[in-house]
Amino acid sequence: MTLAILSPEGTFPLWTMIPFVGLLLSIAIVPLVASHWWHDNRNKAKLSALFGIPSILIAFGYDRHALGHTALEYMAFVCLLGSLFTISGGIRVAGSLAGTPLANTAILALGAVLANFVGTTGASMLLIRPFLRANVRRKARVHLVVFFIFIVANCGGCLTPLGDPPLFLGFLRGVPFQWTLNLWKEWLAVVGALLVLFNLYDQHRFHREDLASPKDLDEEVEHHEPLRLKGIYNFLFLLAVIAVVLASGFWIYPRWGETSALLCQSVAMALLGAVSYAVTPRSLHRENQFSWHPFVEVLLLFAGIFAAMIPALAVLGTHGASLGVSRPWQYFWATGSLSSFLDNAPTYLAFLSMAQYLPDEIVGTTSAALTAISCGAVFFGAMTYIGNGPNFMVKAIAEQAGVRMPSFFGYMAWSLVVLGPLFIAVTLVFFRSA
Repeated sequence: MTLAILSPEGTFPLWTMIPFVGLLLSIAIVPLVASHWWHDNRNKAKLSALFGIPSILIAFGYDRHALGHTALEYMAFVCLLGSLFTISGGIRVAGSLAGTPLANTAILALGAVLANFVGTTGASMLLIRPFLRANVRRKARVHLVVFFIFIVANCGGCLTPLGDPPLFLGFLRGVPFQWTLNLWKEWLAVVGALLVLFNLYDQHRFHREDLASPKDLDEEVEHHEPLRLKGIYNFLFLLAVIAVVLASGFWIYPRWGETSALLCQSVAMALLGAVSYAVTPRSLHRENQFSWHPFVEVLLLFAGIFAAMIPALAVLGTHGASLGVSRPWQYFWATGSLSSFLDNAPTYLAFLSMAQYLPDEIVGTTSAALTAISCGAVFFGAMTYIGNGPNFMVKAIAEQAGVRMPSFFGYMAWSLVVLGPLFIAVTLVFFRSA
């Protein structure tokens, strides 16, 4: 494939991907070489602008429609994350849980189920703070947050369109709401394997800490106060968020189209988040150590990512056929690999469009291709911090709680070691013969 300098109108040449590659490398490298500079959200805004503004100018010249549509998707993304972040920040699980390997595994399993009802973002924001408090006496906590991102913020949410944004977009484009329940075997295999791996590794770390501690670690972590919920009325707002998502898919989209659905959904979610914040006492926010910093960090970084990925996704749409992707296992890895770095929702739609034009004798069946694309988009979102929106928010909240989270590459080392072999096994079991 040669580097095109001039392209037909509306076709992005390969060089237009340079800002996206530059932003991706910056997110990976800058925290390593200038960690103090990186911590300030104003500097993240400068970095997003440095690569995002050229991408916007490029998109304005090649495809203004793509620019407008991406702006709408970004608004919907921000309103969804913001409403769930704000509402869950007004719910406090008072008391404490026991930070034992068994209790931790149970919390992650609960999060994997809950993600299918309130989304991976909602489940992550509800559980990350109680999860961190339960393990406040533990010294080794990095693996706890990493597996939390793997399971709750990503892999758990593939059973309903409510679970993850790409599945919701598929629902808007005509995939039946109940179809994603067909993914239960892949969901059970991946989530089950991750829970087993987590439990074994957490037991190993717990045992090492227990031997090194002058006190009995079992007694320390088992000492906890009875649980009670504060701000329980915010669950009504969470139910309202679910109702808005369902209404936009079942009612607004079929009548007035995607633009109206995303606009109505964004406005409704922004209002729900604002009302929740207004009625929640500031004292409850203080108890929850609620801060806007994690949300602002995601808001700023993903502004640049959404802008810079316009040319990248356009190039994928133009040259995607030349990738040689035709079999379900290829769709699983191609969709997944790009979803690790691009936003997984438009990546899902790009490969879904590609698969629709292939004959059944090549792709197998439409259902087989859709299964591979759906699993790739959801599961591989856990491969990097930018693969899915909640990842960065969980990371930021954990760092506020004193957890020294790994760098961009450090996190990828975890995902390659843990998720890489698991995804190979998923390919062999579910997609090899398709």
